[in-house]
Amino acid sequence: MSHATIGGPARSSEVPRAGGGSHGTSAEHASAVSRTPAGTPLRFGYGTNGLADLRLDDALALLADLGYDGVGLTLDHMHLDPLAPDLTARTRRLAHRLGALGLDVTVETGARYVLDPRRKHGPSLLDPDPHDRARRVALLIRAVRVAADLGAHAVHCFSGITPPGTDPETAWHRLADTLTPVLDAAATAGAPLAVEPEPGHLLATLADFHRLRRALGDPEYLGLTLDIGHCQCLEPLSPADCVRAAAPWLRHVQIEDMCRGIHEHLPFGDGEIDFPPVLAALTATGYQGLTVVELPRHSHAGPHFAELSLPFLRGAEATATGSPVLVPPHGDPSATPEGSTS
Repeated sequence: MSHATIGGPARSSEVPRAGGGSHGTSAEHASAVSRTPAGTPLRFGYGTNGLADLRLDDALALLADLGYDGVGLTLDHMHLDPLAPDLTARTRRLAHRLGALGLDVTVETGARYVLDPRRKHGPSLLDPDPHDRARRVALLIRAVRVAADLGAHAVHCFSGITPPGTDPETAWHRLADTLTPVLDAAATAGAPLAVEPEPGHLLATLADFHRLRRALGDPEYLGLTLDIGHCQCLEPLSPADCVRAAAPWLRHVQIEDMCRGIHEHLPFGDGEIDFPPVLAALTATGYQGLTVVELPRHSHAGPHFAELSLPFLRGAEATATGSPVLVPPHGDPSATPEGSTS
């Protein structure tokens, strides 16, 4: 949905209670991974959906070489195919490889055609056909299990676009109904689900996330993916204020540049976002999940943009905090690659 102009006024987001109340740590596992004392350096990753022309092992080695802290792993046919045979064994080898490289991981489920080769992001959680909805639910449950096996800090997902002819109340009912078994699986696996507000989808804003949260009874393992560009695109609050408002539920962050009213993921510096205040807000909240660069439309030049993005983010972080630019150590990229028989 790149280049889509977003019309109409954005809805206001819910402001959390002072101190976050009982929602400040949405799960013990998420709290341990995502919350550390304010002032701790942020942990940056790069999404594999922006490195789709690379083999997965080559992408991981690149990110480790560049100094990234982790990877946003989109389950897709060109990388860790969730529908191919021997997923458990392949996931186990990948976990070893990530450990050797010193990379953390979050599992993302935004592959365009992984379930249907002819329908982008289809089927969704909102499809009229219950069999189609069940296929998406099964994929998300599989992603939760992969996340648990990888030690991922969250599983990302989104609602999908409301199908033509479907009234909003029916769509919201379907979303709550389909996510219930996914949340049950997340609780069993100890892997928080992080729903992303996506422009043009049923769940498009922070206010929509809170509607879903309340409808489901505020389940412990329901968290939020905050895309900083989406905040610039259509939220009434600034991106930095969105971070502060979302902090009690924040389990995953995606980041890129963007312009107001246009859903187009842009390289840093090509949009309108002032990044130091955003990174200062993330630091102040103590968020320590991955903050993952999201540039899927720039995959043709993925290594180039991966190389440029981390210095930009570290520089913006240093400006925000008055700290020196830090590049954490990583594992040896020459370690045995995933799939090797060595």
